[in-house]
Amino acid sequence: MKPLLKRLPGLIVFLMLTTLSCAGRDLPSGVGVVTSQSEGLAGYISFGHEPLPAAGGYNAGMGFYAAVWPLVDEPLADFQIGLPGSWIQPDNSDNEDKPLAPKGTEARKWKERGPTWSSVFQTIEGGLGYWAGNHFRYGLPKFSMNATPQCYDYEVGSPGWSFFYSNEALPDDRLGIAQLSNRLLIPPDGLPFQGKPNGEFLGYTWMALPFTGPTSGDPPTGDQSWTCFLSAANFKGPIAYYIPETWSKIGKLFNYPFVYGRGLDARPGVMGGGAMEINTVPRFDTKDAKGRTYTKLPKLQWPVDAQGRAFLVQDVTYYSKSALYNAFKAWRDGGPACSGRIERKGAFKPKLYAESTDYSQAGKKITGVDGVFETRVFKGNVWGLQWSKNPLVAKGLFPQYYKEVGEKRMAVSAAAVPAETKLLDLEFKRAEKGAPYTSPNGGAWAKPGPKMGPFTARLVDGSVVTYSWYRFVDQPSFQQYHWSSEKKAKLQALVEKLHASWASDRDYMAPPTRGKLVSLDPALLVTPPTGLKVGYVPIVTRQAMDQ
Repeated sequence: MKPLLKRLPGLIVFLMLTTLSCAGRDLPSGVGVVTSQSEGLAGYISFGHEPLPAAGGYNAGMGFYAAVWPLVDEPLADFQIGLPGSWIQPDNSDNEDKPLAPKGTEARKWKERGPTWSSVFQTIEGGLGYWAGNHFRYGLPKFSMNATPQCYDYEVGSPGWSFFYSNEALPDDRLGIAQLSNRLLIPPDGLPFQGKPNGEFLGYTWMALPFTGPTSGDPPTGDQSWTCFLSAANFKGPIAYYIPETWSKIGKLFNYPFVYGRGLDARPGVMGGGAMEINTVPRFDTKDAKGRTYTKLPKLQWPVDAQGRAFLVQDVTYYSKSALYNAFKAWRDGGPACSGRIERKGAFKPKLYAESTDYSQAGKKITGVDGVFETRVFKGNVWGLQWSKNPLVAKGLFPQYYKEVGEKRMAVSAAAVPAETKLLDLEFKRAEKGAPYTSPNGGAWAKPGPKMGPFTARLVDGSVVTYSWYRFVDQPSFQQYHWSSEKKAKLQALVEKLHASWASDRDYMAPPTRGKLVSLDPALLVTPPTGLKVGYVPIVTRQAMDQ
């Protein structure tokens, strides 16, 4: 956070503008009166791709490499934009008219999503970005594993917490992620990065793996554990997975058997393309001497080369079960060792294409941005943005200033903003550090409880993470299920084999075809204590501001 004295100029400017507006006898009412608003910018910057081969079965996994860079110079309050990411949903294309969202769920209220509500039934939609709910902003984006298991009634973002919506851990019966890595901490506020990356890539892939077999109980549950693999300069491998019951229990909870077998635990994944989702951006509004509205956005920037190109996503790949699922299942059942490497024989790289873009501000269409940059697929099947020569802004920057023209907002240069608006000198509110994330002292967190801890780690975002070492099957997420001793023992043995042979310094995803890998914050990397080298995982129990 900036010291108070460094933030005073923005406050002084605001007070000066207010005073001038009162004293300016010759100016129309409202001139120079600045208001701070939300809804500064909304829209998607996206890509699509050619259809996947119908007979390939490329629905058991999907991944790519995405660029990491500081979209904003400093941490901003009330700001949310996702860097390029994707959405995974269960394939329910065979259902054309029956609701997947049971009555009583949040998504069922969204009538425009009917009649099936398939797009808001269940999703995995995490990735890189800035979120309005982040507690510990530090200028750079973070990585998180967000998912919506129950029609947006709640979200899961880490092994203990929701997607930044609460300081307290999720209730025991809503925990959904099983921590898998014994080498990486997964804080509730997301994974931060080392240094000042400016276009380096983070690879991440979601693979449906059979850690446990299907069950025919109530509810019936499939064998797909959607597992997140990362590829960074200082860490590679799987970090966690969604427990299959996370998806299947909605049918029993709402007494709605129609959705049995229709969740991400059992259905193939549908993943489509990807996008930057522009969600929450602050703005300043004011008027000039003629009563025309002018607005200002925060400075938004992209990493561009000398030709004005920003390379954002590469190596988009879809996977069939032959890429890893089959070998992993055979290993689980006593067959030959599985390396964990995602094999190319089960991979398909579709040709990408750029989607058209539309932007709005407070519900009004924005014009002029299309003359600044365009989405493009570059040589090598790399998706990104191409800046053109334009007097509005320098290459790599999104237009900051807008003039209201009828029912639209037109992008203008800084030089075209009238002096009496005083917009050029205004600074946006910086984000403050949030409240601690806390976990309960009882329930699933205490029984069976950790084997060793607590320990602490200080992260680059200014927070301190507290964690303890749990036996894998004793971690809190599993305690809501009454599994047999045999089932737990088999899963524990599998994870012990994985810990013993899947190192974090070798490739699981194929390396990127261009560019360099970003590094995670080294403070996230841990070494298991003596005696806990395999079969134990570091579960974060608290994240708070460093005192």
